[in-house]
Amino acid sequence: MAKKEQTEKAGERMKDSCADVKCPFHGKLKIRGRSFEGRVIRKFPKRITIELERMIYIRKYERYTKSRTKIHARLPDCLEKEINIGDLVKVQECRPLSKIIHFVVTEKIKDTNLKQDSDIAHHRSIKQGDKK
Repeated sequence: MAKKEQTEKAGERMKDSCADVKCPFHGKLKIRGRSFEGRVIRKFPKRITIELERMIYIRKYERYTKSRTKIHARLPDCLEKEINIGDLVKVQECRPLSKIIHFVVTEKIKDTNLKQDSDIAHHRSIKQGDKK
């Protein structure tokens, strides 16, 4: 019941309605199972690739290591204009939609701050110029 209420609330928040059959809010796609949050690293028509970073404990060395995982997710038509590369998004598991797509984007959590990214790139270029 709680999952159904969450998807209904999220669907109400969306202004645009779409004719996409594989949309969890306006179509007939059911959401189930696991959910992840990650950064968008690539954007394709109707699909995005997100990257997750997680810490894995290695018992032998009693230390943690960082691990990255890439997940391909379906991008519904109603969210396509909102989501850009670098945004933090939430994806949830659904039935297999293709060979590599088993997740669907449910919401955008955080925007990309383009100003900060451009400032960082500017500072890096200045530092590289000083080394030469």
